[in-house]
Amino acid sequence: MKIAIVSEKESLDARIDSRFGRCAYFAIHDTDSKTTEFFPNPAKDSPEGAGPAAVKFVASKGVKKVVAPEFGGKAEAMLEKLQIEMVNEKDKTISEVIKELE
Repeated sequence: MKIAIVSEKESLDARIDSRFGRCAYFAIHDTDSKTTEFFPNPAKDSPEGAGPAAVKFVASKGVKKVVAPEFGGKAEAMLEKLQIEMVNEKDKTISEVIKELE
Protein backbone atom coordinates (compact mmCIF):
# COMPACT_ATOMS: atom_id res chain seq x y z
CA MET A 1 0.00 0.00 0.00
CA LYS A 2 1.17 3.54 -0.71
CA ILE A 3 1.05 6.09 2.10
CA ALA A 4 1.59 9.84 1.60
CA ILE A 5 3.06 11.79 4.52
CA VAL A 6 3.26 15.58 4.47
CA SER A 7 6.90 16.63 4.89
CA GLU A 8 8.78 19.87 5.54
CA LYS A 9 11.89 18.66 3.66
CA GLU A 10 13.08 15.97 1.28
CA SER A 11 14.45 13.70 4.03
CA LEU A 12 13.36 10.81 6.27
CA ASP A 13 14.60 12.93 9.21
CA ALA A 14 12.27 15.79 8.24
CA ARG A 15 9.34 16.64 10.46
CA ILE A 16 5.72 16.32 9.40
CA ASP A 17 4.60 19.56 7.74
CA SER A 18 1.89 21.48 9.58
CA ARG A 19 -0.23 21.76 6.41
CA PHE A 20 -1.72 19.30 3.96
CA GLY A 21 -2.60 21.31 0.86
CA ARG A 22 0.40 23.60 1.13
CA CYS A 23 3.00 21.19 2.50
CA ALA A 24 6.48 21.43 0.97
CA TYR A 25 6.77 17.74 0.04
CA PHE A 26 4.89 14.48 0.03
CA ALA A 27 6.87 11.47 1.23
CA ILE A 28 5.22 8.52 -0.47
CA HIS A 29 6.07 5.26 1.24
CA ASP A 30 5.30 1.89 -0.33
CA THR A 31 4.72 -0.68 2.41
CA ASP A 32 5.22 -3.56 -0.05
CA SER A 33 8.63 -2.54 -1.43
CA LYS A 34 9.66 -0.64 1.76
CA THR A 35 10.73 2.34 -0.36
CA THR A 36 10.05 6.04 0.16
CA GLU A 37 10.05 8.68 -2.56
CA PHE A 38 9.79 12.44 -2.04
CA PHE A 39 7.79 14.64 -4.39
CA PRO A 40 7.53 18.45 -4.27
CA ASN A 41 3.90 19.43 -3.70
CA PRO A 42 2.68 20.92 -7.00
CA ALA A 43 -0.25 22.59 -5.19
CA LYS A 44 1.93 24.38 -2.59
CA ASP A 45 1.78 27.80 -4.24
CA SER A 46 -1.74 27.60 -5.70
CA PRO A 47 -3.65 30.86 -5.21
CA GLU A 48 -6.68 28.81 -4.13
CA GLY A 49 -7.81 25.19 -4.03
CA ALA A 50 -4.49 23.84 -2.76
CA GLY A 51 -6.17 21.06 -0.75
CA PRO A 52 -8.18 19.54 -3.62
CA ALA A 53 -5.19 19.92 -5.97
CA ALA A 54 -2.98 18.10 -3.43
CA VAL A 55 -5.59 15.31 -3.17
CA LYS A 56 -5.56 14.90 -6.96
CA PHE A 57 -1.76 14.66 -6.89
CA VAL A 58 -1.54 11.98 -4.19
CA ALA A 59 -4.41 10.05 -5.80
CA SER A 60 -2.51 10.07 -9.10
CA LYS A 61 0.38 8.34 -7.28
CA GLY A 62 -1.88 5.48 -6.13
CA VAL A 63 -1.93 6.54 -2.46
CA LYS A 64 -4.46 4.77 -0.19
CA LYS A 65 -3.62 6.57 3.09
CA VAL A 66 -2.54 10.15 3.87
CA VAL A 67 -0.85 11.31 7.07
CA ALA A 68 -1.09 15.00 8.09
CA PRO A 69 -1.86 17.04 11.23
CA GLU A 70 -5.14 18.22 9.72
CA PHE A 71 -7.03 18.38 6.43
CA GLY A 72 -9.16 21.19 5.08
CA GLY A 73 -12.87 20.60 4.53
CA LYS A 74 -12.68 20.35 0.74
CA ALA A 75 -9.64 18.06 0.85
CA GLU A 76 -11.31 15.87 3.47
CA ALA A 77 -14.45 15.50 1.36
CA MET A 78 -12.41 14.55 -1.71
CA LEU A 79 -10.29 12.04 0.22
CA GLU A 80 -13.46 10.40 1.60
CA LYS A 81 -15.00 10.25 -1.87
CA LEU A 82 -11.84 8.60 -3.25
CA GLN A 83 -11.75 6.23 -0.25
CA ILE A 84 -8.31 7.42 0.81
CA GLU A 85 -7.82 6.96 4.55
CA MET A 86 -6.80 10.00 6.62
CA VAL A 87 -4.49 9.71 9.63
CA ASN A 88 -3.90 12.70 11.93
CA GLU A 89 -0.34 12.87 13.18
CA LYS A 90 1.98 15.70 14.19
CA ASP A 91 5.34 16.42 15.84
CA LYS A 92 7.05 13.36 14.38
CA THR A 93 9.65 12.69 11.72
CA ILE A 94 8.83 10.92 8.48
CA SER A 95 10.82 7.85 9.56
CA GLU A 96 8.94 7.68 12.90
CA VAL A 97 5.59 7.70 11.08
CA ILE A 98 6.77 4.99 8.65
CA LYS A 99 7.88 2.75 11.55
CA GLU A 100 4.46 3.14 13.21
CA LEU A 101 2.53 2.34 10.02
CA GLU A 102 4.44 -0.78 9.00
